[in-house]
Amino acid sequence: MPNIKSAKKRVLVIDKKTERNKAVKSEMKTEIKKFLAVVAAGDKAAAQTAFQHTCSVIDGAVTKGVIKKNTAANKKSGLAKKLNAMA
Repeated sequence: MPNIKSAKKRVLVIDKKTERNKAVKSEMKTEIKKFLAVVAAGDKAAAQTAFQHTCSVIDGAVTKGVIKKNTAANKKSGLAKKLNAMA
């Protein structure tokens, strides 16, 4: 445990940021799972809507700095392949 006041504050700030990042990452993973469930069900229209929502959540994670831009592009590309394979 740190002794210096500024170091103590940094520990508190990092804990807050960690919780925020966990929440964003968890939401992103949940949306991806929902999308994959819709794809498995085979409903093309619902999958299209879920894909758009999932992409916006992934982009939000990039904006907040939780994941990198290329990681997001890779995830969205994989989801788009699954969506296009339904046709």
